[in-house]
Amino acid sequence: MSGRKIRNMEEFAEVSGISRPTLSKYFQDPGSVRKSTRERVETALGEFDYRPNIFAINQHRKLTRTIGIVVPYLADPFFAEIVRMIERLCIDLGYWPVVFSAHGQQHLENNALATLETLRPAGALVAPLGRSSDLETVQRFTERVPTVIFDSNVNVGRAFVGSDNFQSIPLIVDYLCRTGEPPCFFEMPPVNPNANKRRDAYVQSMQRLGHDPQVIRVPGSDWNFEKIGREEGMRLISERALPSDTVLCSNDRLAIGMIAAAYQKGLRVGHGPNCAIRIAGHDDHPWSQFTCPPLTTVSQDYRSIAKRSVEVLFDLIDGKSSSDGRPEELFEGKLVLRASA
Repeated sequence: MSGRKIRNMEEFAEVSGISRPTLSKYFQDPGSVRKSTRERVETALGEFDYRPNIFAINQHRKLTRTIGIVVPYLADPFFAEIVRMIERLCIDLGYWPVVFSAHGQQHLENNALATLETLRPAGALVAPLGRSSDLETVQRFTERVPTVIFDSNVNVGRAFVGSDNFQSIPLIVDYLCRTGEPPCFFEMPPVNPNANKRRDAYVQSMQRLGHDPQVIRVPGSDWNFEKIGREEGMRLISERALPSDTVLCSNDRLAIGMIAAAYQKGLRVGHGPNCAIRIAGHDDHPWSQFTCPPLTTVSQDYRSIAKRSVEVLFDLIDGKSSSDGRPEELFEGKLVLRASA
């Protein structure tokens, strides 16, 4: 590679001998130029130190090939996994995904949406914070950019794709009640609508089975679920405040913390002789199979949610959506039995 640093497309056109319009056309869509021209551009890219500013190129186009993805907390392995799938699907369709994390904070979610809009995306896939979202800001964004909402069902966007909590929670409540003491429900103040739905589904399921619901809400206001689960779990165990020896956690990350709390308090987790407590979760978090013992949970259908979210978005982009309302698609969970319960 030449030692010369190329600052912009004009300089690259000069040193490569390829016209700027041809280069611009190539960078927008390599397949739009002749094979011989494409080979010349790629040879020049290998020779000179130049990488185009794709965002700047997109500003001059009526429709970019950028797809925005906004999630509440990318460090959460659930969002990391589903974003990985969405990215791959967008790339395979010839689009460039750009990912933003709100880090659990409203102003950062607003900033992400504002920044994304300046990139003139063809569309966006957004999992809002939920309870702490500035819904007016999110709504304004979705009115200007074709947007599918996923995971957190707030009433914005053109469509929603997510999980059916009123199917998945009864599935695990029924199992836990059949195989041992009916579960209490362990939660923190809800950060998005899923948490509220799961609690309500638990209460309904327990009442349907003739049991008294026992909801334990512990303090917490951020996305550090494992820490909250461990610290509050240790407190509840120490105070003998758990109303059941079976604990259904609102999500797997809280359950992972609860398993750590039981270990630190000397309680054996599992379903069988010498076990003091059963612990179960929800989501089939990517790490749940590696806890000790492995976590019983209900899976979310990551692949179907990612695939359908992308399909619905590209129908919107292509003008194929004929629905007059705001369609919602919910995918069922599956019971995943492991040693913790």
